[in-house]
Amino acid sequence: MTLNARTLFVLFVLFCGLQIFEAKAQSNRSVYTSLGEKQCRVLKSAMAGDDGYEGRCRGVAGYTLLLSEGDLRQNITVVTPKGAKHSLDLWDVISGGFSSVGPKAEWRMARQKPTALIIRYNASEDPDHPDKLTSYLAVTKITATEICVTDKIPPGATANKDARRAADESANKPCLKQP
Repeated sequence: MTLNARTLFVLFVLFCGLQIFEAKAQSNRSVYTSLGEKQCRVLKSAMAGDDGYEGRCRGVAGYTLLLSEGDLRQNITVVTPKGAKHSLDLWDVISGGFSSVGPKAEWRMARQKPTALIIRYNASEDPDHPDKLTSYLAVTKITATEICVTDKIPPGATANKDARRAADESANKPCLKQP
């Protein structure tokens, strides 16, 4: 079986295209910031008589995260370098159960710019076993026009890898809506 020059050229172009796509997908890197109460500046405290808790946590490239808690549920609001606030509505789009976020935020970066955010979201969804938590990964796209949750990654052996892939492909995905 012989291949003519045209077929070889087409195969070569396809192969090169796949290599470029793979290199682009691998070019994003992760930067981690803390969501721990000791690393976040307290803005509101339930102990001070305020409604719930709110803390400002450092982000990357001028972004910050507001961690808020009320009625034993936590949420994150992304604040852009220009001060625009984008609530992720985690208690609506990920789980309405009692919840807490994980100790760190994973920012997916292209060069020095964040393109996505991954937050671990631990939810108590079984009223008969409130200590049993389901640990989701909430994938958020960060674009010039929109910041919202695009994917809810369930627990599993490949959850972290799946979340990074979803984050790297999130720019053109629609926002998740309340189930």
